[in-house]
Amino acid sequence: MTRILDPVLAGRVTSADDAAALIRHGDAVGSSGFTGAGSPKALPAALARRATAAHATGEPFRVQLWTGASTSPEVDGVLAGAHALSKRLPYQGDPTLRAAINTGEVEYVDAHLSHSAQHMWFGFYGHLDVAIVEVAAILPHGLLVPSSSVGNNKTWLDQADRVILEVNSWQPREFEGFHDIYYGTRLPPHRVPLQLTSTMQRIGDPYLRVDPAKVAAVVETDAPDRNTPLKPVDDDSRAMADLLVDFLRREVRHDRMPPELLPLQSGVGNVANAVMAGLLDAEFTGLTSYTEVIQDGLLDLLDAGRLTGVSATGFGLSPDGVKRFNDGINGYKGRILLRSEEISNHPEVVRRLGIIAINGMIEADIYGNVNSTHVMGSAIMNGIGGSGDFARNAFLNFFVSPSTAKGGAISSIVPFASHVDHTEHDVQVIVTEQGLADLRGLSPRTRARRIIDHCAHPAFRDRLHDYLARAEAARPTARHTPHLLAEALGWHQRFLDTGRM
Repeated sequence: MTRILDPVLAGRVTSADDAAALIRHGDAVGSSGFTGAGSPKALPAALARRATAAHATGEPFRVQLWTGASTSPEVDGVLAGAHALSKRLPYQGDPTLRAAINTGEVEYVDAHLSHSAQHMWFGFYGHLDVAIVEVAAILPHGLLVPSSSVGNNKTWLDQADRVILEVNSWQPREFEGFHDIYYGTRLPPHRVPLQLTSTMQRIGDPYLRVDPAKVAAVVETDAPDRNTPLKPVDDDSRAMADLLVDFLRREVRHDRMPPELLPLQSGVGNVANAVMAGLLDAEFTGLTSYTEVIQDGLLDLLDAGRLTGVSATGFGLSPDGVKRFNDGINGYKGRILLRSEEISNHPEVVRRLGIIAINGMIEADIYGNVNSTHVMGSAIMNGIGGSGDFARNAFLNFFVSPSTAKGGAISSIVPFASHVDHTEHDVQVIVTEQGLADLRGLSPRTRARRIIDHCAHPAFRDRLHDYLARAEAARPTARHTPHLLAEALGWHQRFLDTGRM
């Protein structure tokens, strides 16, 4: 059965290579995709082939790539490997692309996800030439059934001069009705409040829209999303999940949140999935989730009846999770809602709903500043993603990480964060497998002692306490947040020099 029901756009079906020929050197390209879900399947490889052929003849061919978040090796990896990218935003997670960014080949704009669409509308990024968007179906009059993620697709379709649609018949046709696309965005000074007051409330349309006159090509595909198996829950992740769930129990006992908790947000990764597993075994019922990505743990909570609904912008399921969802897709309709990321991550909504935010980190310093993006201060890992959108505006936020890295050689709790993404003013609770530090209402030096005692690995605890004591003694008139700056920075340098702390 055809997925292209618009007779005009049905006449624009072409090959991926012919569609790629419509993209010029220097173009800014807005692509669908949020994690491995909903990314284009054919155009990136065709663009990579075009770049390789151009470079072989000495011709330049590089484009800017703007997406919703990370995509997949078949997008970021293949384009970076073909040296086809000049700039990338707002988030990435591919090792080939990461290397190109860290060597300076590709410029990288690491932006809060809630900012990326609005900064496009404000004109901060410049002009968007082409949008490449995967959809599950094309309906008459420019209505599109979105696929497994929404991300920034609405903005790319609105703003691009030319649009290339990939119609993927692997994506369930039953996706129609799973989406809520808000078209009421206005620019300052004409903005109005978002009338979204509960997790599963609809405020938009079930379809994306496109001006058919802008659609330059349609490419038919039949290819799965890139879905990565989740690692088994290890002991450290289980310990952090147990600490976090016990903390939520105490919050309920102290009447700081209702028995059904508040809407949950969790970042992508093993610890976040372990927390969802911990909630599956806990006593909480009537849960909701207002988040970015739906991982297997949220699907487990839905299947068990613990979670009544989840709002997100895309999926991040394992292959088993995808099969479970696709096989039972009709049973999830009305319990899963996919929105544009400018709504899923909107600070106004996050604050209004009172989100419980759970996100990972690379390191935290003793005062509670968190680095979630850089290694040794200079090399990007992935990016800030949506963690800042949620953490700064959440009712309650957690940052989680094992207490050490590199087989115990590096402490994740350091005197001075080598890069700061979330300042001490925005960080409420830090969790490692060693323990949990509740930082709410504490002064900097009290926070420092609590983080060292509760979160640092015993192998580094005495050294951190010694640093703090000497910093206090050396700066008797500057004891609010005492530091020995040269030594704090040297903490990182010693690892660079020797590979050990």
